[in-house]
Amino acid sequence: MTKRIKGMYDILPPESRIWRRMERTFEDVSREFGFERAATPLIERTELFSRSIGESTDIVEKEMYTFKDRRDRSLSLRPEGTASMVRAYVENKIYAADPVAKWIYSGPMYRYERPQKGRNRQFHQLGAEVFGIEGAEQDAELIAMGRLFFERLGLDGVELKLNSLGDMEERRTYREGLVTYLEGSRDALCDDCRRRLSTNPMRILDCKVPECKRISKDAPLMLDHLGPQSRTHFETVCRLLEALEIPYEIDKRIVRGLDYYNRTAFEFKSAELGAQDAVGGGGRYDSLVKTMGGPSTPAVGFALGVERIAILMENQVGEENGLDFYFVAMGRNAKERAVVLAQRLRREGLRGEVDFTDRRLKHLFARAERQNARYALILGDTELERGIVQVRDMKAKTQQEIALDELAAKTLE
Repeated sequence: MTKRIKGMYDILPPESRIWRRMERTFEDVSREFGFERAATPLIERTELFSRSIGESTDIVEKEMYTFKDRRDRSLSLRPEGTASMVRAYVENKIYAADPVAKWIYSGPMYRYERPQKGRNRQFHQLGAEVFGIEGAEQDAELIAMGRLFFERLGLDGVELKLNSLGDMEERRTYREGLVTYLEGSRDALCDDCRRRLSTNPMRILDCKVPECKRISKDAPLMLDHLGPQSRTHFETVCRLLEALEIPYEIDKRIVRGLDYYNRTAFEFKSAELGAQDAVGGGGRYDSLVKTMGGPSTPAVGFALGVERIAILMENQVGEENGLDFYFVAMGRNAKERAVVLAQRLRREGLRGEVDFTDRRLKHLFARAERQNARYALILGDTELERGIVQVRDMKAKTQQEIALDELAAKTLE
């Protein structure tokens, strides 16, 4: 037997029900904010990610699935969604007609990491990107969209953490002071952070190694070194979130793992997940479109981790099926008639299934319960002769007869 690859998982019923609900809810919420769906390939040229994410990031250096194709080109499975969205925006010259674009996406991403709860080698994201709008108002509204998504899922325990990473010039100045502070403790840092000291020192602030956390505890923080424009931008985001009645906490140590972020940076977190507590995050990336060969175009976006959100929704699995009817058809004639009757009900907007097996009645009722069906419709030779169907209310445990010619959505209300 061939087994699945370590760190990659099958998504099967009943768990897949909450995935379907998540995707449906995200689609509905994003449409309310004027977003449209976009899709990009799973495989891109490796240089796309090394240029956009940053060659010194852990993702590019250690985590990408990279390989050579038959023409000796370096290709990679996408490790995140934003770079591909930007590539699509630039390559298709979306900016030529209108620089403003609001896209959502969903699908699998790939990173070679040590598998653990909430962290897989194939993982899935729901994402949103806005191109062509630089105001803090767009940042706040995008965060509001993410917050509304969690509310619609009934996940009230998700918290918002907020920070600002300043603009590129402010970050360069800040980086010099941070490196000076950390250099005195270089030998005590972990191997990864010693490397980051010369490549991406802000990532040291996010290191989970206890000694690195101790060393960086009193390090200077970017939020305390913002210039006037970045400060005004951040204060506007905060003020709008308060006006929207969205609770948030300023976390000066949020740095994000990718090089392209500037100004607003945020994360959605849940204490229910333990160490891997982030269920999503994002921020502004105003220079990335230009870096990828397009015109100077402001942008902001976020990505949400489907697997981690699914963990939070585990207790909702039973709620996510909801068939309106389950046809228990016994005998060939009954099965053929049930096919026609079920299709009539579906055309009226009901959801249902016809059981074509020959199992005993108690087993069929048990499956109807597992499918969370509202009604079980019982049809056999006796019912056909009488021209009726037995309608069993699976919740009330009551039963009535309805004439076959009168069976309709309104008779099942």
